[in-house]
Amino acid sequence: MKKDICAYTYEQLQEEVQVLGEPKFRARQIYEWLHVKLVDDFSEMRNLPKNFRMRLQEQYQILPVIMLERQESHLDGTNKFLFRLYDDNMVESVLMRYHHGNSVCISSQAGCRMGCKFCASGIDGLERNLSASEMLGQVYQIQKIMGERVSNVVVMGTGEPLDNYQNLLIFLKILSGEHGLHISQRSITVSTCGIIPKMYELAQEHLQITLALSLHGSTQEKRRRLMPVADAYGLEELLKACDNYFQETGRRITFEYSLIHGVNDTQEDVQELVSILKPRNCHLNLIPVNPVKERNFIRPDSKNAQNFKNKLEKNGINVTIRREMGADIDGACGQLRRRYIQT
Repeated sequence: MKKDICAYTYEQLQEEVQVLGEPKFRARQIYEWLHVKLVDDFSEMRNLPKNFRMRLQEQYQILPVIMLERQESHLDGTNKFLFRLYDDNMVESVLMRYHHGNSVCISSQAGCRMGCKFCASGIDGLERNLSASEMLGQVYQIQKIMGERVSNVVVMGTGEPLDNYQNLLIFLKILSGEHGLHISQRSITVSTCGIIPKMYELAQEHLQITLALSLHGSTQEKRRRLMPVADAYGLEELLKACDNYFQETGRRITFEYSLIHGVNDTQEDVQELVSILKPRNCHLNLIPVNPVKERNFIRPDSKNAQNFKNKLEKNGINVTIRREMGADIDGACGQLRRRYIQT
């Protein structure tokens, strides 16, 4: 395959153009076309000499991220996109509108190997990792399609981001870099189900992103019933990794907790959550589980979810219930992609 030019950082691209015998400023021109003007064809780079554009076309590629389907919610303006990649793999992305700006949730893998019991994304397993450019391409295509600035990015779609660690790091650096879209690291969230060694590595990068830990169970045994990753990494060690991330970066952890009726929404769960979260500077985000037809989990009704939240708040836990977005479209992550695979 040709070289993936969108996966070069600004500094790497400077080195690359010099190897090609071109002046260093060409890197700035190419980078602006790719990461600011968001072109996906070398022929559009009009301030480059024609013969240089031809050389780029011969040696490099801009990996395609092509929209196959778009669903728009009539309730809140949420848009869900299905994109096709160069090898016919498909990934989902979501645009959510908030008063503080447009937030995009992207996928980091085609499929997922984590196997969480309540999630549609991992039903068919992992196909492959996405390149940094394919992750960026989801953000870029949504911004082009909508004609609106993206101000927040969440890596919480299909896949486990820390299972695609090196590509994730490149993505974060390009997305937040001053020569590209320059999205503030504080406006970027990365979710993980708890790959402890990579959590320690990420902490050493000293980025200012938010790390969201998929907790979903208030004890080790309860996590194991829902999340196979808990067989490899225990809750006690996981919480230590969270504490380390806060110590290294100064960024508090967000704990994600999918509320499942009769499974993890009891008074006992409240008490157990209080015991592990109260000593920590953190935020708990309750997510009433999205129904998935291949699973038999049921979300609690709004009254019970609110009661669960109120009990936690009375015990000093900083907690919210995630606002439901796009309820009238394929809500659960992986549903739209899976429907296409099946048909």
